[in-house]
Amino acid sequence: MAKKKSPIMNRNLIGSWSFLIGVILAVLLGLGYTGPYQTTILWVVFLLGIVVGLLNISVREVTGFLTSGTVLVLVSFLGVQVGVFDAVAPVIGNILRGILTLFVPATIIVALRAVFVFARK
Repeated sequence: MAKKKSPIMNRNLIGSWSFLIGVILAVLLGLGYTGPYQTTILWVVFLLGIVVGLLNISVREVTGFLTSGTVLVLVSFLGVQVGVFDAVAPVIGNILRGILTLFVPATIIVALRAVFVFARK
C-alpha cells in the first residue's frame, strides 16, 4: 500500500523548490542574462518570493526568517545603493538585485503573517 503524502509535506516541497528555483533564477539574472525572457524571469522570481513567503516558512521559523531576511534585504539594498560592488565586481551587485527581488516579497508576506498571528492573540 502506498503512503499518502500529507498536505503539509506537499506545501513544504513546493516552498522548498520555489526557493531553490528562485535563487537560481536570481543568480542567472545577476550574471547578466539579457535574453528575450529577462522581464518574464524577473516576474517569476518575484512571484516565487511570494510563494516562498506563503508556503515555506512555518510559525516556528518566522523569527529566524525575518531576522535573516531583513538583514539580507537591508545589507543587499545598501550595498547596491552605495555602489560598493560597482568598482570591485558589478556582477555581485546584479546578483544582489536578483536576490532582493526574491526576498523582499517573501519577507513582507512572512512579516504580515506574523502581525496577523500577534493580532489574534
